[in-house]
Amino acid sequence: MNTAEKSLHYLVEKWLTPDPEARIRVVRFGHIREDRTRYVHVEASASSGPRAIFFFRHEDGCWCVFPPRIAQPSMTGYRLAA
Repeated sequence: MNTAEKSLHYLVEKWLTPDPEARIRVVRFGHIREDRTRYVHVEASASSGPRAIFFFRHEDGCWCVFPPRIAQPSMTGYRLAA
């Protein structure tokens, strides 16, 4: 998938505007405290009723509908040759 297909504009249109008369508004935006991940809460008002979704920005600059994984401590074991 190319970068344009992961832009916030593309994802808002893909997920929230199948109705051409839908009105889009940003409800809230900010950072998640733990790792400073950016998020945007977007709402679409359409004739079928309101729909809302959160979008999260990943380290590569792309926006997704799921939050990025939080880096956790890990341990690797090695066997030394005798």
